[in-house]
Amino acid sequence: MYRIHIMVSGKVQRVWFRKQTQTKALELGLTGWVKNFFSYAVEIIAEGSMDSLTELTGWLQDGPPLAKVKKLSIEWFPSKNEFNSFEIVK
Repeated sequence: MYRIHIMVSGKVQRVWFRKQTQTKALELGLTGWVKNFFSYAVEIIAEGSMDSLTELTGWLQDGPPLAKVKKLSIEWFPSKNEFNSFEIVK
């Protein structure tokens, strides 16, 4: 099990980015959270298998249809197993 910390910037707010990220993460069996970070960024912490996390990062390169992702920053860590679900943090 692994953990990733992701920062996504671009047109990623007001385009259902957090909700669709949550949907994708749950589909992949991941746990963690997603939240708006500042005006043009979203922050994500996700835990799960390397394959599922890799698939999520691939999806995040484009994001939902209305998003315009400009930059994706990803850091990998060992899992801390601290989450039970994947939530949207306000």
